[in-house]
Amino acid sequence: MKNILFIQSSPRGPQSYSQKVAQSIVDGLKTRHTGANVVVRNLAQNPLPHVGEAFVSGLSILPEQRNPEQTAALNLSDALVDELVTADIVVLAVPMHNFGPPSTLKAWIDHVVRVGRTVSYSQKGPEGALKGKRVILVLARGGVYSNGAAKSLDFQEPYLRAILGFIGLTDIEVVHVEGVAMSAIGPEKAVAAAMARSTEVLTKAA
Repeated sequence: MKNILFIQSSPRGPQSYSQKVAQSIVDGLKTRHTGANVVVRNLAQNPLPHVGEAFVSGLSILPEQRNPEQTAALNLSDALVDELVTADIVVLAVPMHNFGPPSTLKAWIDHVVRVGRTVSYSQKGPEGALKGKRVILVLARGGVYSNGAAKSLDFQEPYLRAILGFIGLTDIEVVHVEGVAMSAIGPEKAVAAAMARSTEVLTKAA
């Protein structure tokens, strides 16, 4: 049985292009892996708190020394990390906001990128702990950023590849849903191209 973690981050909900394409990928994975367990984390509908003083101060002391606020902050982080640790496949539906990922997804990242849980340091430098998992990124953009003049403004895909790789998630497939706001492409063509790419990704994930 496969464990699938589905991270949603668009405030547009079911109308979101990233979520629509990502949902089709999750459905395809469920078809290929009968009995797969899917955990959905909707960061737009249920946004996480940004890490604060309780989180930061709680990291530097033993669990039994933490006050209630520190304990709550780290318990939430541990629960989010546990979801990642348990997952075999992680599917992230991510719209582009101001050339990068939404702040709700950044808050999730700040909770799960943790020394001692998902990354460790030695004399050789940092080493991610979450190796051997597959990640599928569904990235929606109003324009075209995978190539051409706007590529230098893409702080969505490079950042996600870098930070996920930092915690050991390097087996990454990307599905672009781009050009949805451009008259030459538009939502229908962008989604159709993304669905075709999704089929390729699903074949590899089988």
